[in-house]
Amino acid sequence: MPVIGEAFVSEDRRAEIRRRLKRARGQVDGIERMLDGNRPCREVLQQIAAAQEALRAAGRVMVRNYMESCVASGIKAGRANETYDAFLDVIYRLVR
Repeated sequence: MPVIGEAFVSEDRRAEIRRRLKRARGQVDGIERMLDGNRPCREVLQQIAAAQEALRAAGRVMVRNYMESCVASGIKAGRANETYDAFLDVIYRLVR
């Protein structure tokens, strides 16, 4: 559902998402170091959970952006049913 004449994600939002992804990337790198250092399973699993949460946080920001820009534009353009279906598809993919 293209938005004509607008950026899909504002520069501020992109910066916020990048910060969250950088955090997740650091956590994944930490997991690799933990594995190399033969750290206890529980510690590794805690770090995996932290990385997953960092990715979920980035996803929440993107969902909000999607709702505020793409979904709102689709509804205003008279494509409510198509827009709702696309939005639900995105949500279902995120919660799997």
